[in-house]
Amino acid sequence: MKPYQKEQDASIRVGQQMTLTIKSLGINGEGIGYFKRKIVFVDKALPGEVVHAQVTEVKEKYALARLLRVVEKSKSRTVPPCPVYEECGGCSLQHMDYQAQLASKKEIVIESLRKYARLDNPPVADTIGMDNPWGYRNKAQFQVGKQDGKLIAGLYQTGSHNLVNLEGCQVQHDATSQIVQAAKQILEELGIPVYDERKRTGVIRTIVARVAFGTGETQLTLVTATPDIPRVKELILELRTRLPQLVGITQNVNAQKTSLVFGDKTISLWGKPTIAEKLGDLSFALSARAFFQLNPEQTKKLYDQVKNAAQLTGKELVLDLYCGTGTIGLWLAPYAREVRGIELIPEAVEDAKRNAEHNQIDNASFHVGRAEQLMPKWAKQGVRPDVVVVDPPRTGLDNALIRSLLDVTPARIVYVSCNPSTLAKDIAKLQAKYKLVSVQPVDMFPHTSHVEAVSLLVKK
Repeated sequence: MKPYQKEQDASIRVGQQMTLTIKSLGINGEGIGYFKRKIVFVDKALPGEVVHAQVTEVKEKYALARLLRVVEKSKSRTVPPCPVYEECGGCSLQHMDYQAQLASKKEIVIESLRKYARLDNPPVADTIGMDNPWGYRNKAQFQVGKQDGKLIAGLYQTGSHNLVNLEGCQVQHDATSQIVQAAKQILEELGIPVYDERKRTGVIRTIVARVAFGTGETQLTLVTATPDIPRVKELILELRTRLPQLVGITQNVNAQKTSLVFGDKTISLWGKPTIAEKLGDLSFALSARAFFQLNPEQTKKLYDQVKNAAQLTGKELVLDLYCGTGTIGLWLAPYAREVRGIELIPEAVEDAKRNAEHNQIDNASFHVGRAEQLMPKWAKQGVRPDVVVVDPPRTGLDNALIRSLLDVTPARIVYVSCNPSTLAKDIAKLQAKYKLVSVQPVDMFPHTSHVEAVSLLVKK
């Protein structure tokens, strides 16, 4: 490092106050400004604003700061409707007008592609948003705790272990909020003890409520630290009386000291073990632990974008990699000759097979394994895909899989991403043999910094 840089870095210190102009939005929804050539991330600051902030942390390449006051306000700044917005941290962008959120998400995708894929003018369309960006989440997963001797349920404050009590939540479907509140009240009335992480005593850890948007069916799961729930018969009776819309009550046992919500053992306490959900022409039976997209309305739009990018004529073999419970593969199956899904998690593959059977789709099969092994193996047997759809976790594609894709070279790759940075880094590597044709951002989680994108890469 040059000596003058060291001096400049030394001049930024924790506790220091500064006035900055915010240039853009970061991947976690924070404002990005510059102070003496160093990047400063300011929580809750918006692009175009001049803000006064205080440094909380200094790293080699950047500093973090908290917003003290807005000197010049952005037209996009709005009052968050949520009363616990500051404490909760579940939604990081409620202070930003929704249309500006959509524009910023597009900009985040563009910036990532410029930075990592070295594309000057990446082909990114406007973000597809929602007409009503509230009440969209079909599942509430709230931790349970005690506060001043009273039972509370909610989310942990960002970066801490302080539980924020949520009486309602603007981004949750009303039905899930109703279930959580009633369950909380009944557990308190019956004196059923909540789990204490430090002492490792008590019973109830998490309340999970889910609603099917397509059918209105609802499901309650209580995650417990012990196999037995005291006064369980009274509990079930009260829940059924106060929540007549429930079709099933389930218990999941998680005795481990872990941050994972679910344990391995699930018991049906009453009613059906699954709820019926519809997505377009498809229907799904969802058990307590089955994965399903959290925003069904936007999921349809997302999957339609995948279908558009795949450009299917009915003659193609489609590989659906990281296929999960098979939803994307099944969405594409009516338009393809054959769909093969590959997934590492055996339970997800079982769900995918059941979903195919349930929807009477016989041209889709699902396989447990690593895509970077199965795809080349099939190619050697003469089974070469025309289209490959990838929907990896936030970490992006495995390097071995990228090598495998460059080796097998399908005509089209449709990349569904939930992380613009890893998407852009992967596209940079795939550009050896592929041209990026289009990128369509979709807002799956309004009022948060998350953005999904559907990219089409065509063989050069």
